[in-house]
Amino acid sequence: MKLFKTKDTVVLQTADTIFNLENQDWNTLINREDLYGFLAAHASSHMPVEQNMDSFQLRAPVGKQEIWAAGVTYLRSKEARMDEAKESGGADFYAKVYEAQRPELFFKSTAERCAGPGEEVLIRRDSHWNVPEPELTLFANASGKIVGYTIGNDMSSRDIEGENPLYLPQAKCYERSAAIGPCLLVTSKPIDADTCIHMTIERSGKIVFNGSISINQMKRKHEELISYLFMEMDFPQGVYLMTGTCLVPPNAFTLAAGDFVNISIDGIGSLRNKVAIKQ
Repeated sequence: MKLFKTKDTVVLQTADTIFNLENQDWNTLINREDLYGFLAAHASSHMPVEQNMDSFQLRAPVGKQEIWAAGVTYLRSKEARMDEAKESGGADFYAKVYEAQRPELFFKSTAERCAGPGEEVLIRRDSHWNVPEPELTLFANASGKIVGYTIGNDMSSRDIEGENPLYLPQAKCYERSAAIGPCLLVTSKPIDADTCIHMTIERSGKIVFNGSISINQMKRKHEELISYLFMEMDFPQGVYLMTGTCLVPPNAFTLAAGDFVNISIDGIGSLRNKVAIKQ
């Protein structure tokens, strides 16, 4: 089942059937311990609406939740981080964290700085090497239980992070450096390990990058990442966690204003954002 946050309401989609969840507070709803059961009961006891999803103005499926991210969870990500940091002498840090017991976790975005479906993501004016990072994103409720999934785009300035690992917050955290959507996929069991992530980048109507990867190549378990995130912190409204990337464009590639980033994940949907530079 999919939950969509729209301009005016919350929408539930089951297969091709749509229900309007009127008078539901997003933050309270998604933190229900029985969320899947509640949505299933609603779908079986309410009349659907005669609309399609194209008629709704979608927003990022985030309310008062923070957005966090995990790094170096795939081998390809480790290799890319080591490559970008080799001149600074920081390459060993990425090799060590890939093998370490403790994962890399960092704060990514507030809801206010996050882009939703169809909205612009930004690249930094003081960076010359910017890339999107398509990531399966977990939603864990206030008790730390993973109850849903969405698509995340962890925009990154590779030259800034590569200059010095301590610059990671500047490379990762800025206005519209994160996008999530189009929905929150709520499931009764964990997402299939063979789920695939797909990404294309369009420039002037042509595809300049196209790649796919299965999440089964992730080294760390989803529950492991969430357990570390909740170890010494509380999230009263729940939290989103991007789980890392394995689709990395070639080193010669950098995003440009006007590009379109299209990310899709099996079973969840597609997230499309235009690239811009903050004026």
